[in-house]
Amino acid sequence: MVKVTYSLDDATVRRIRRAAERLGKPQSLVVREAVAEYDARTDRLSEAERLRMLEVLDRLSDEPVTRPRESVAAEIREIRLSRRESSLRRSVHDDPS
Repeated sequence: MVKVTYSLDDATVRRIRRAAERLGKPQSLVVREAVAEYDARTDRLSEAERLRMLEVLDRLSDEPVTRPRESVAAEIREIRLSRRESSLRRSVHDDPS
């Protein structure tokens, strides 16, 4: 474990201490868990990004279809098969037995 020093405002320190006391955990663990949770949330789309992507999808859905339905269906089948095979390979490697 690495020891680091950060400057925090008084209100933040009070929150950390209060949470640690309520949860019966060390303050350092409360901070580590909070940072891990925050990090996980940063992988999600922001509201602005989500709206921009929905706008792109709306524009794409208005464009005329340029490929035959059978061609699209075949490509989707191929992608699903590839994902399924990849998932099976991962599950075999993750199996602790």
